[in-house]
Amino acid sequence: MAICQMEVAKSKDKNLLKAEKMIIEAALKGAEIIVLPEMFNCPYQNDFFIKFAETYPGKSTALISRLAKKFSVYIIGGSIPEKDGTKIYNTSYSFDKKGNLAAKHRKVHLFDINVENGISFKESDTLSPGNKITVFDTEYCKFGVAICYDMRFPELIRKMTLCEARIIIIPAAFNMTTGPAHWHVTARARALDNQVYFICASPASDTKASYVAYGHSLAADPWGKIIAEAGEKEEILCFEIDLDYLEKVRRELPLLKHRREAIYF
Repeated sequence: MAICQMEVAKSKDKNLLKAEKMIIEAALKGAEIIVLPEMFNCPYQNDFFIKFAETYPGKSTALISRLAKKFSVYIIGGSIPEKDGTKIYNTSYSFDKKGNLAAKHRKVHLFDINVENGISFKESDTLSPGNKITVFDTEYCKFGVAICYDMRFPELIRKMTLCEARIIIIPAAFNMTTGPAHWHVTARARALDNQVYFICASPASDTKASYVAYGHSLAADPWGKIIAEAGEKEEILCFEIDLDYLEKVRRELPLLKHRREAIYF
């Protein structure tokens, strides 16, 4: 797998060119699954969500589809602002090796927060929430996709796991308040509680932006160990997934089999 931790500019065309360059480089390095960050074509800012929103199929998804087919790779296309009628969603499109749309996830939990002396943001000023979990089949295993703030809700990730997702991919743009505090611990907890590979793809950190992403894209394994991590700047992070190891962890520490649902609900 590869995560393209790219810096996002105020020009959609520049962002698409950057994404294309990084996807090609990742494919040439041998990645079979390539992941882009949240809002890879658009600054993380409400007015840009409106300005850059696309209907499907659109310019951004056409690029991802073409590259997936050309290099015969899966591409989890981060997320983009999706326009559907009068509504705009934070949406991730995933394409298979033939360039076909494999899945679409609309961010379920909107990022409406106000941390004193930290960060204030309200996605619901422009965005509408999705209402479905996203799990889809591949020849490797089932993949789950959610977006950023979704990863803070263990019920959502557990439901994806119970739908047999073995790899859960999260395009996410944590910031300089929430990132240092919660990024690593949340990713590791979701990975080990569900005994899955948990993949988080962030934009690169740009201190000149109005919203400064944390960076530090990472992959956590089913034991909760971080097996790959980027820094703050642009980087293509490559790593391997071992599904045999996942099954080994589940055999030796059978958490999912030991669940007692009748007590929980």
